[in-house]
Amino acid sequence: MLQLLYTLIQTIQPILVPLCFIIAWSFVLMLGWTMWGAIRDTTKNAKTMHQIPCNSCQYFTNDHRLKCPVNPLSASTEQAINCIDYRSVSSY
Repeated sequence: MLQLLYTLIQTIQPILVPLCFIIAWSFVLMLGWTMWGAIRDTTKNAKTMHQIPCNSCQYFTNDHRLKCPVNPLSASTEQAINCIDYRSVSSY
């Protein structure tokens, strides 16, 4: 039994080093690809969140219980990007 195992290891050994090399670099490339995707998605989400105008609206209260008395459900969300009730603080 041990002789068979030893023969099997001797047969596989020339293939083992290149196989481990390919597996290790595949892991590194998949890790890099995943990190790139996470950075890309985070940047896209940040750009969307910076389009929300609520912080500079005159109706924005900055109170966690009622952020906006005009549109309380959509305040500080992506639905508020094109808010028809938006009034800039600097315009008054």
